[in-house]
Amino acid sequence: MKYRRFGRTELQMPVFSCGGMRYQHKWQDIPLTEVPDENQRNLEATIRRSLEVGINHIETARFYGSSEVQLGQILPKLNRQDFIFQTKVAPVANPKEFRKTFELSLSRLNLEYVDLLGIHGLNNEELADYTLRDGGCWEVANQLRSEGKVRFIGFSTHGTTDTIVRAIETDKFDYVNLHWYYINQTNWAAIAAATRHDLGVFIISPTNKGGLLNQPSAKLVELCQPLSPIVFNNLFCLSHPQIHTLSVGAAKPSDFDEQLKTLPLLDRAAELLPPIIDRLEQAAASKLGTEWVRTWKQGLPAPADTPGNINIHTILWLRNLAIAYDMIEYGQMRYNLLENGGHWFPGAKATNIDALDFSTCLAASPHAAKIPDLLKETDSLLGGMEVKRLSQS
Repeated sequence: MKYRRFGRTELQMPVFSCGGMRYQHKWQDIPLTEVPDENQRNLEATIRRSLEVGINHIETARFYGSSEVQLGQILPKLNRQDFIFQTKVAPVANPKEFRKTFELSLSRLNLEYVDLLGIHGLNNEELADYTLRDGGCWEVANQLRSEGKVRFIGFSTHGTTDTIVRAIETDKFDYVNLHWYYINQTNWAAIAAATRHDLGVFIISPTNKGGLLNQPSAKLVELCQPLSPIVFNNLFCLSHPQIHTLSVGAAKPSDFDEQLKTLPLLDRAAELLPPIIDRLEQAAASKLGTEWVRTWKQGLPAPADTPGNINIHTILWLRNLAIAYDMIEYGQMRYNLLENGGHWFPGAKATNIDALDFSTCLAASPHAAKIPDLLKETDSLLGGMEVKRLSQS
């Protein structure tokens, strides 16, 4: 395993982390007695495999269903110095509730402390206010640190880059969990801010949210040769020293195998990545047009500034991926999460938009005239199914 300094925490973080979203039995809180023995054995085998290959950072969250109570059965069997542990707790208006939730988390995990406490879902200004105002959730987290129950404080986010940067620039946090990978490089300015403030940088779900890379389209497989899409994306991320660890949402012990193929290639990133990136860029330009690829993002409004709350940026982005790389299944998953994802995935789909007037909100876009038709085209291509966040399933 390779390790990187995790910012100001000074922790030596493995370049892969064992995420806790996919090996638990249910997304709802249930008594341990309702967890099948087979599922618990699988979870314990996954954790032991993670540690065996040097992935000693294990992370979960209070609302990852039965994950915490199941982890609480194996963590006390391990040497506490052998692993770095993170849990995450959502910010709320009442900071006393934040503390109560954390205490429940700690008790379910059967731990005396966590190395990393993430304020989970700092996704918009309201949640940032819950976190950062005087007496807010960050101050509770800091008090927990003074009590020895938390070593370092960070935050996870699906928010806009501006929201993330503002939180980083408060200089209150030790690390950040955010999205950034080949198909979505929007948050680079936030990573740059984290680097300036010496924060650890953890990339959320680069395999799943980074393109359903464990079940990629045939075209993406072809374009990423001689690497698999998973290994290409990992190598792309880790070729940037500002990034310290990538989350592997393992559901079973063998889910680490393809990820680990990245490690012997890290020193060859400068050789392996450019031809693949060139093929990916040429494929996009060929299908979408060079001018569109270069300028499609310009002048797009936020959903809150758009009639019908339509998430124009996300819809056009998913259209690009579907057309350029045949990423239809990924596009359907993400597109149909709109209207069901709350502040984790804001905005609406482009259904029934004929009565909406986009002329004002698209005034700064060079493609204003054709975007409404592209939105309708995307709805036809990707719509027609209901998708919920995993925690709602």
